[in-house]
Amino acid sequence: MSFTDFIAKFPAVTMPITLGETTHHVFGVENEPLSETEIETFILPVEQTEMDEFTEFIPCFSIADTENFIAVVWWKAELLNYKYTLATYTLKGGLIGHEEIAGMRVQEEKVFRSVAMINEEYEITIAEGESLDGDQLFDPTTSKTRYKEIMVNGEIV
Repeated sequence: MSFTDFIAKFPAVTMPITLGETTHHVFGVENEPLSETEIETFILPVEQTEMDEFTEFIPCFSIADTENFIAVVWWKAELLNYKYTLATYTLKGGLIGHEEIAGMRVQEEKVFRSVAMINEEYEITIAEGESLDGDQLFDPTTSKTRYKEIMVNGEIV
């Protein structure tokens, strides 16, 4: 399995795009699944984790119109946790960087959630907060916004 075959599983999308709790459903229906070999070769080394029977990966998209790098987003689901990971690569497939940009995790009686919006300039706005288990609303006292950006060389800062 080549890097080109792996990247082909991530359809190019123009920005802006928002990633929230249910966005992965669209990608899961419309995109071809990743093979076990692709996951083991290209994703697990980035995630620095191992696969188990509760873990699933879905290719989401690649960012269209990048010239000096390739940027892809995948969704990872584990038991009571999921996240969207942005990974950037050189044109030859070398990893430049990666960052968790949105997701949800359950810890004790709290649910930690984050959503991300990537704009046309590859600036990423991440809104995050926590809520009590089962509550869909953020606790405003825990909410915060973080900012990231994909630079012209593919670095995520």
